Formats: sequence, structure tokens, C-alpha cells
Amino acid sequence: MIALQKWSLLAGQIVMRYSVVLFFIVFGFAKFTAPEAAAIEPLLAHSPFLFWLTAIADRQGASDVIGVVEIVLALMVAARPFAPRLSAVGSFGTAAALVTTLSFLVTTPSINPALASFIVKDLTLLGVMIWSGGEALGAMRTRMSRLALA
Repeated sequence: MIALQKWSLLAGQIVMRYSVVLFFIVFGFAKFTAPEAAAIEPLLAHSPFLFWLTAIADRQGASDVIGVVEIVLALMVAARPFAPRLSAVGSFGTAAALVTTLSFLVTTPSINPALASFIVKDLTLLGVMIWSGGEALGAMRTRMSRLALA
């Protein structure tokens, strides 16, 4: 029973963290495509957080910036085994990005219902990233304690 508990906690942790990493890498790279840039343009235009991107860059440039941020945050989260502090920063940064995405539900007038349904899943991803950040901070504290004892 204890072995199953330990295995399920470890397996769940890996699946949660790295599925979000994969998600952000895939969707980050998608931002470099014209169809994705066109799809997010109305979301950016009405966002109180990201409206400025469309003011300083064209549609594709704004999408590219978001893609780079998503990929960098995902790589930071993935660094958990060897850099828990970096992973914590990436996790909380990803959580902030997800809050921004969720805000599209209330800031975008006449949002396509299919897009709104797709965005709602970010609530679950937000919970995973908040957990990931807290877990990484705990690992960082444990690592610092071990170094102090050595």
C-alpha cells in the first residue's frame, strides 16, 4: 500500500508538471504560425494585460513574443530536477500567464464559444502550476537544508 502511494504521488507529480511543460512548448511554437497569430489577435486587442503588444508589434510579432515567453517558462518549469528555484519562478510565471489567458473570458467581447471552452481548461493548468511552484520551493528549501548540514 505504501509503495503504491509513493509511486502514485511520484507518477502524478511527473505527469502534472511535464504535461503542462509539453503543452506550453507545443502552443508556444504554434504562436510562430500565421493562423495562431490571427486567432489570438482579438484576444490581445481587448486584454488589459497584453493590449500594448499590438501597439508595438504587428500581429505576428506580438504572437512571436508570447511564443517565446511560453517556451522559456516551460523550460524553466522543466528544470525542477536540477534547478528547483528556477522551476518555481517558471511555475509562478506560467500561473500568471494562465491568469492572463483566463481573463480573456471576461475581456473579449463576443468571444467564440469554442474558444471560451478551450480557455476554461486553463483553470486546471493554473492549479497545477501553483502546486508546481510550491513544490519546487519546498525542494529548494530541502536542498538548502542539506547543503547547510554538509
